[in-house]
Amino acid sequence: MPGTTTIAQPHPLNYAFGRAARELDLRRGEFDLAVHLGRIRTVPDEGGGGRRVPWTEIERLRDRTETLRESVKAVGTTEGAALMEIPPGRFTRFAKLGLVTPVKWYPNRYRAVVWLYLAEELRQFAADEKNARLLTGRTPEELRDRLRAGADQRARNWRGRHCGFLLRQTEGPWQRAGVVAGFLDPGEIDDLLTDPHERAYVRAFLPVPPAHGAPGSPVALLAEELMTADDPDEIDWFRNDLAREVAEARTLRPAPRPAAPPQLTVPAEPRPAHAPARPKHPRGLRGWLLRRSPRPTHPLTGPDRVG
Repeated sequence: MPGTTTIAQPHPLNYAFGRAARELDLRRGEFDLAVHLGRIRTVPDEGGGGRRVPWTEIERLRDRTETLRESVKAVGTTEGAALMEIPPGRFTRFAKLGLVTPVKWYPNRYRAVVWLYLAEELRQFAADEKNARLLTGRTPEELRDRLRAGADQRARNWRGRHCGFLLRQTEGPWQRAGVVAGFLDPGEIDDLLTDPHERAYVRAFLPVPPAHGAPGSPVALLAEELMTADDPDEIDWFRNDLAREVAEARTLRPAPRPAAPPQLTVPAEPRPAHAPARPKHPRGLRGWLLRRSPRPTHPLTGPDRVG
């Protein structure tokens, strides 16, 4: 209408993850992985509601969506082997030996773990001349011995990568301690943190395993299992890291302790201004007789009286 003034709505200072993914035309899984890898910068929500994406970051990436999408493309064993031009069996051996690191996982319908790898990293591995012998030649005897001994570094390498992602999101040493503790069995935490207040404070910052299934379901239990270190040297690494983080946290800010409950005092009941003084009885036998309560008497009269 003529004379109508249109007022442009101001941009929000930052976006929730769902809105940010739509702004960048990314599927939520692609967006989450980009955040995980540090490709999208996030900031703490001032209201305490998790992390958000600044508007300036959205503007920076808006014209780079295709490049960003390609950089977070994750593939399974078959597609990964095709990218590297090797048989799937050799690719699986590479993964078990820790030569390639999973970036995420999901359970299939049989509740088996399906590992996914960054396509970008696989292409870089295949293009490195130092890996040419591994790609085409016979697997070195040392590596074959490790495979025969049951080596499988996939879960451990994923834990290390996921721990690094979570640590980048922390705000202070107690939060970092909570992240590291999240990869240890609860018994390890209890053994290492003997102070109950420190232990409770660290537990308040434990990370939640990646969401797969309802809480308590077999898939959720599988996620908890994959989050927990199981190799002895890996457990020692997380224990040492937790001890270091807690020691640093103590020097900066001790763990909070519950305040002592206030001492309640009951005021004495005031006596009347002219309260009669309590009679004093003499000591000895006479005083004892005066202090005794006299028994009530019931005199018998009439025909019931015994004469």
